[in-house]
Amino acid sequence: MKIEVGTIVNTHGIKGEVKVKSNSDFTDVRFQPGEVLQAELNGKTTALTVRSYRMHKGLHMLTFEGIHNINDIEHLKGATLTQERDHEEITLEENEFYYSDIIGCTVFNGDEAIGRVTEIFETGANDVWVVKGEKEHLIPYIADVVQSVDVEARKIVITPMEGLLSE
Repeated sequence: MKIEVGTIVNTHGIKGEVKVKSNSDFTDVRFQPGEVLQAELNGKTTALTVRSYRMHKGLHMLTFEGIHNINDIEHLKGATLTQERDHEEITLEENEFYYSDIIGCTVFNGDEAIGRVTEIFETGANDVWVVKGEKEHLIPYIADVVQSVDVEARKIVITPMEGLLSE
């Protein structure tokens, strides 16, 4: 099964480097040189092998094998990058989940649905889930807040800290 790992948002310089906004976890593994990604745009899929990877201003900067100038990659601006979900170097620990398992889950405060997870931010200390319902909420993925995650039922139950769900 393939999962979305990022989007090519722009080119960088003239040597074929691209800026990628990550939609994935484990980017330190998924974007390493030698990894194969699929670029999907307008119904067409192109296989790309990562040649180099670095971080720059919060974006993932990638170059690919066989692409040495901007003209070879510019047509893939806006492409979605995918990769096989199961990766031999990725082992989930207890209470670790693939982003693709969390995004789309409905978040409940007790029995009340407050919205769906639409995006995940990595902050260093912990991930923050963007939950959109009638309002948008930022929910930290910490034990004090997230009580249970049921990936099969697509349900997350939280106990919000004071002020977390208020304006």
